Amino acid sequence: METAPQFENVAHVRDALQGAGYICSPVVATVVFLAQATHKPVLVEGPAGVGKTELAKAVARCQDRELIRLQCYEGLDESKALYEWEYAKQLLYTQMVKEKISDVIAGARSIAEAVDRIAAQEDAFFSERFIQPRPLLQAISAEHPVVLLIDEVDKSDPEFEAFLLEVLSDFQVSIPELGTRRARQIPSVFLTSNDSRDMSDALKRRCLHLYIDYPDRDLELEIVRLKLPRIGERLVVQLVDAIRQIRKLDLKKKPAISETLDWAQALLALQVEDLSAEVLRETLNVVCKHRSDGQLVNEKIGKIFSVAPRLKS
Repeated sequence: METAPQFENVAHVRDALQGAGYICSPVVATVVFLAQATHKPVLVEGPAGVGKTELAKAVARCQDRELIRLQCYEGLDESKALYEWEYAKQLLYTQMVKEKISDVIAGARSIAEAVDRIAAQEDAFFSERFIQPRPLLQAISAEHPVVLLIDEVDKSDPEFEAFLLEVLSDFQVSIPELGTRRARQIPSVFLTSNDSRDMSDALKRRCLHLYIDYPDRDLELEIVRLKLPRIGERLVVQLVDAIRQIRKLDLKKKPAISETLDWAQALLALQVEDLSAEVLRETLNVVCKHRSDGQLVNEKIGKIFSVAPRLKS
């Protein structure tokens, strides 16, 4: 089995991720390092928009690995996640070779014998050429190490979670017609959850747990500067301080780092150099995703600007 390039230490993880455009805390870097050292999946939980999915993408980028993504949803089953047989293709081939069936059953002395002879040929139609691998089988069958992202696993059903746990425990799957497939290379696995439901204790035991919260002020400033190097220093400080004050309000959806970056891009597009209450009102739709949240922020703009002295009222 080929040995995949490994992170040398936690500092190497932080530097590599930053080189891939992802700035992380020491805790995140430590979990990523330990996950590769122990071949354990990582269950990444936290609010939407804090960079859970982007973490898996950044790991794939910095290690030059293919990213295989399984998007979870209610009703997702094994066939959509593991593999499907291409029945239309099988039917087409059947039509093309149907004249050969008479040769196969020639000389059969009974219907039962004819059926047995046809059944003996079924391997021809349940073979590699007719299987359609889905993300889990793709990751297990990959010749080179990959990053497997199982996104929003909390949206899947508990039954699928149990199946997933079985796959991740041994990194192998059983295909009745073809036998057991074991991972050629153990993938780096990231499961993300937005906390819409609790994951089972069994899944949590199998994984390293990582909770990504809203970044602290210094980290958020660093992220905005990295992603938008053209932004002025005064403006980046103003918008991060404003976002942090907005998060303290009782909102349905608090703005995450994704909204911070969207807002920064919007302000750059509007050629804003100094954040004011008027500008905030005009761009609230970028920051707030619910009408009630926008109304609340609008009502509290005076307080937001009085608490953050760098902001212009």
